[in-house]
Amino acid sequence: MERVGRENVYFVVFEENRFILDLMDVIPHENVFSIRKEDIVTSLLETFRALRGIWREKIDTALDMEFLSRSSAILAYLSGARVRVGFHAFFGEGPYRGDLMTHRVRYNPHLHTSTTFALLVEALDVPAENLPTFDLKLDECEDGPPSFKAAPHEAAEVERIVAGLTGKPAMPPLILLNANASDLLPLRRWDPQNYVQLARRLLARFPEIGIGFTGAKEEAPVIERLVEQVGDLRCFSLAGRTTLRQLLVLYGLANVLVTNDSGPAHFASLTSIYTITLFGPETPLLFAALTPRNKWLWAGIACSPCVSALNNRQSRCTDNVCMQRITVDQVFEAVLEAYRKRREIRAAEAKAPAISTAFSAQPPAWK
Repeated sequence: MERVGRENVYFVVFEENRFILDLMDVIPHENVFSIRKEDIVTSLLETFRALRGIWREKIDTALDMEFLSRSSAILAYLSGARVRVGFHAFFGEGPYRGDLMTHRVRYNPHLHTSTTFALLVEALDVPAENLPTFDLKLDECEDGPPSFKAAPHEAAEVERIVAGLTGKPAMPPLILLNANASDLLPLRRWDPQNYVQLARRLLARFPEIGIGFTGAKEEAPVIERLVEQVGDLRCFSLAGRTTLRQLLVLYGLANVLVTNDSGPAHFASLTSIYTITLFGPETPLLFAALTPRNKWLWAGIACSPCVSALNNRQSRCTDNVCMQRITVDQVFEAVLEAYRKRREIRAAEAKAPAISTAFSAQPPAWK
């Protein structure tokens, strides 16, 4: 955007992923080409439709921000862009993606992913024949992601949803647990029974709180069984009961989120919630959300991380000891610290002059 202006930046994404771009509102909504992938025929037709839109815009440069998928490299090539920047498997480093890029960047597994993506932009200033040699040191982005701003009526609607589940007229201080019952990468799961134990301990420690289990609609039956096992009226299931936008609103209203390494940890970074992220087969050094309100727990055993772009996210592991090493005690202590910090901030906000914040205020760093 700094180089070419907001109106000249476009994204191509799958339909189910475009919501995060719309939420951040960093580029015009009409500049997002989305592709539905219901089946192979639909995917092909939608891809062709997206390409027609790209051709109409006469795109100059394509940045392939993918280090796993091969199809995105083909899409970048078919875009007609004169300059195409993307990752290249020089010596079998990750999946082979052909010779479709004009600027071939080596994927560096020692840099945070946000830095890796930023380097694709910086590669535009490097003569293509010099790559993959890249005489540049790029520090991690310190600005953090943009803040999600919810309208007052959206907050009121989410509060009504929670009130309907708790039976209370006012929403209690919330701690959210994302058990990820249908994770696409099962190795990243923390044992669901750990969430049950954690919920019971938190409810016993804090009589004022409510515990909300979050999840997608298809996860609802499993999540509801976990809630039943907790056996407390202050614990309830939000799985499938909110839209993705309402989930972001919920994050802004709640105090703490506990989740494994997955999308919610990154979506939460757009809001004021404090997050405890549990890492196992992947490393927080590359994938942790870059916000001072995110605390990650990682056992760091010898075989972890075993899943990466270099091995195309393949692992022979069938026993995620790396996640099992993270104890309920460790997570409980991390939640206590986060909850204390969040309550201190809310108390300070309550004493401050009445101004409109709309979730845009960033809390101080969590040290």
